[in-house]
Amino acid sequence: MTEEPKPAPAPAGEPDHAGEQERLSLEKKRERFVWYYLAYFLFGIHLVAFVMIYAVRHAK
Repeated sequence: MTEEPKPAPAPAGEPDHAGEQERLSLEKKRERFVWYYLAYFLFGIHLVAFVMIYAVRHAK
């Protein structure tokens, strides 16, 4: 994994809008991936549960 280069700090007294926007964009992207992973995990758990229920009900 390569680390992203950090932007140069803004001069004293000046807000760093570009850096802040970049941080917010990256945070939003990472949060979206967390939700995707959570959704896949929950889907997988339910799939396994349904297969196990089917197996138990059809066992002889």
